[in-house]
Amino acid sequence: MREHDSFGPATIRRGRRKFDDDEPRSVKREPRLTEDPDLPDTGDRWSTWDSALTGPEPYPDWVRTEHGATDTELGMLKTGKEADVFLVRRELPATGQTSMLAAKRYRDGDHRLFHRDAGYLEGRRVRRSREMRAMTNRTAFGKELIAGQWAAAEFDALSRLWRVGQEGGTISVPYPVQLIGTELMLEFIGNWETGEAAPRLAQVRPDPDGLADLWRQMVDALSVLARAQIAHGDLSPYNTLVHDGRLVIIDLPQVVDLIANPQGADFLTRDVRNVAAWFTARGLHPDVDELVERLQYEAGLR
Repeated sequence: MREHDSFGPATIRRGRRKFDDDEPRSVKREPRLTEDPDLPDTGDRWSTWDSALTGPEPYPDWVRTEHGATDTELGMLKTGKEADVFLVRRELPATGQTSMLAAKRYRDGDHRLFHRDAGYLEGRRVRRSREMRAMTNRTAFGKELIAGQWAAAEFDALSRLWRVGQEGGTISVPYPVQLIGTELMLEFIGNWETGEAAPRLAQVRPDPDGLADLWRQMVDALSVLARAQIAHGDLSPYNTLVHDGRLVIIDLPQVVDLIANPQGADFLTRDVRNVAAWFTARGLHPDVDELVERLQYEAGLR
């Protein structure tokens, strides 16, 4: 999904689009303390790659793994109910090689909204009974554990699906670059030179042929998820990007285990109906019931 290995400084366009899960929030960038000897000469901080859980190998050639790489935060891309997403440029100053990352930072227990967690978390387990009780009772400690679990679940799901996409090409997701605690850094899907994110599916207005092709890609992606026995859990035209004609699935923290979760079949059906409604409203009329039945069979639910 990358457009180039090296670009000049990216900027974010003014007038950021607002989506249904966005919450207005102002972000104030702190001044850089240039006199701090521990900071790099350029950039806001040294790359955190060495201290992170890193994405699947082989690493894409655009991923900056060098010790001398620096990170510069360029601003906010999106703010939502569970996490905020920032644009970060990771650059190797010695060569000018650059990668553009989306840093997704999950809210802590004092700010996140947990009203929908229970259904998604059914079937997930942690090793220590104390931790399970804290999560069930929604204590402050439990909320922190849930935030970390959601970040880890998204990282694991993206890693798994990225490998599948590389092998078969039937699903596209951002490459999961690294995970530290509740910060997940992903491949930025969009224009690396301008910092403009790829549009959501909800924003595009394809012609009939383009619409049919996007539906084909959606069905392929749903089939991959079903065969992996997982559901997105919150799939909609607002968490699917379209980049150079390619459908890219994003936002998978609530990924559902179709076998372990007793509501798995319901989540799968809801995902299908949510995205099919958008295509139906634009003149395509897929057989939703037939597709749901086929996906449930592929997932081993029938």
